[in-house]
Amino acid sequence: MSYLQGPMFLVTWIVTVVVLGSVVRRLLGVRFSATRLVIAAGISFAASAPILNAMLGPKLPDGTLADARKPLLLVLAMLVILLPSMVFLVVAEALAPSGSLPTPLEWVRGLRSRVARSRRYWRFTMILMRHGLGPYLRGRRPQANIGRSLREALNEGGLTFIKFGQILSTRRDLLPAEVVDELSLLQHQAAFVAWPQIEAVLAAEYGAAEYGAIEKVFDRFDREPLAAASVAQVHTARLVSGEEVVVKVRRPGVTTQVGRDLDIIRRLARTLERRTSWARSLGVVALAEGFANALREELDFRIEARNLAAVAVTRVEGVAVPKAFTAQSSARVLVMERFDGVPLRRAMPELAERGIDPRELAERLLDYLLRQVMIDGVFHADPHPGNILLLPDGRLGMLDFGSVGRLDSALRSSMQRLLAAVDAADPLYLCDAVLEVMTAPEDIDEAALERDLGRFTARHLRRDSGFDVAMFTDLFRIATSYGLAVPAEVAAVFRALGTLEGTLSELTHDFDIVTEARKLAGGYAAEKLTPDALKREATAELAALVPMLRRLPRRVDRLVGALEGGKLSVNVRLFADRRDREVVTRLVHQVLITVLAATSGVMGVLMVGRQNGPMVGKSVSLYQFLGYSFLAVASVLALRVLVVVFRRPEE
Repeated sequence: MSYLQGPMFLVTWIVTVVVLGSVVRRLLGVRFSATRLVIAAGISFAASAPILNAMLGPKLPDGTLADARKPLLLVLAMLVILLPSMVFLVVAEALAPSGSLPTPLEWVRGLRSRVARSRRYWRFTMILMRHGLGPYLRGRRPQANIGRSLREALNEGGLTFIKFGQILSTRRDLLPAEVVDELSLLQHQAAFVAWPQIEAVLAAEYGAAEYGAIEKVFDRFDREPLAAASVAQVHTARLVSGEEVVVKVRRPGVTTQVGRDLDIIRRLARTLERRTSWARSLGVVALAEGFANALREELDFRIEARNLAAVAVTRVEGVAVPKAFTAQSSARVLVMERFDGVPLRRAMPELAERGIDPRELAERLLDYLLRQVMIDGVFHADPHPGNILLLPDGRLGMLDFGSVGRLDSALRSSMQRLLAAVDAADPLYLCDAVLEVMTAPEDIDEAALERDLGRFTARHLRRDSGFDVAMFTDLFRIATSYGLAVPAEVAAVFRALGTLEGTLSELTHDFDIVTEARKLAGGYAAEKLTPDALKREATAELAALVPMLRRLPRRVDRLVGALEGGKLSVNVRLFADRRDREVVTRLVHQVLITVLAATSGVMGVLMVGRQNGPMVGKSVSLYQFLGYSFLAVASVLALRVLVVVFRRPEE
């Protein structure tokens, strides 16, 4: 029968794990993973023999224990056998909370990706060291040119790091000017992807196992790419319905590469913020997370299709946005209306030949972006000349909406007040507007901030100063020195304005963006004061106030009646919120369990010390049995409290 011992042992072990899991869950009030329960079952098996021998007496000639037939002693022995496994589970929860470690299956599945990520992390670390940036990782300041070294390292790092450097090059509110100037030189020339790889992506997205799926959607698809970027490759095509389109296809393998690189950026950001004061002052972890979220959005073309629909709300004469064909688009393929034009950067020589006034184009672009920011709340986040086409009919075609900025109504109002304060050059008004837009620490010195903003207005906002968007760099530096956190949405607005300023300066060198913005802002205010706009605003406000106005007379009457009768009282309900009651209830339960555990422990120690009394077993008296029972109960209750303390809040 020896061949049955293995299966029987396995069945016994499985049953033990199941029973142990159920009992421990009841006693401790929490769930544990199967791996930990298997280890706990092994500990219980190992501890069972000595515990049973100690509590149930020596073995008899027939192989049974002396007190094995005493049910009370047997139940107590089973509970004591569980204690070592419960102690292990609580200690394991304290050292490694549930969910903080991968399961064995997850560990095996992720081994290859971890090896590849570690290799990539080590390679990029070596790139940083090779370019003299190692001391920065250790919190020391090197003597080398940090801007040039950082640019060369990011450029050698590839796609994700180049994009990260391009984003950093727009944050003049965070980085020194020499670093920003170096990072602005980052350009990424992506190689073309071979047609078979593009065809495979199209076939997979359009639900065909063979490579004949393209003809079901496109009447013509040009195999030669129109352009190649770091994330996608663009081809021209014609739908079966006859529309001329451009097709953006995500580069194969880019998601895996970006995922590994983003993990490296997060790790480096956490390391830098932990080791260096300059990284903590810049908030590099938040900066890295914001970049990761934006890049993940850029990888999903469905988001860009929704962005196209959102920005299409803004209508400015002479500015066009391509239409997305959502039925033919997916996460990896984006089909858009084709604009047959010339990039604005290359169209400058044609403007005079075609009789187009560059200043009129500049005013049109500024009107388009400001209307998006101030009125609609969804704006193009990267309006550089390469993303703007000059169409044959003289219109401007906007491209690349993979990344857009969004402002809610409250933030739009705050931004309008900030710009109005800048226009008024009033330090007090500007201080209030800055504190409204940005997040301030509790101990901020508002008087000192107002004085610095007064010096800022005297330096930048004089009537004859001819200021430009660069003044916001100094404004952000003042805010940073006082610990004010600039919201990412606000930074995106001024980043877009800074990019647009460069675009407008290419169109006309004497274009004063702030002066023109003042004129446009006045027009936006006039639009809100038209009779139809005022009527709509008044109607909306009145509709919101009508229910309150109908209830107001009755409430005033009840209030006056209570005052006349001397019955006015205030009713304050403590713990009216269910979540507050649950927190207090859990806290009271924990305190009660702790008191019961301490009481049971003291009683158990006192009872075990009693020598006399009736005997329950061969070697255990009634007092000792009760003492052991109290000690077992105290142990279970104490472990129940500890496991809740050690478990993470989200558990």
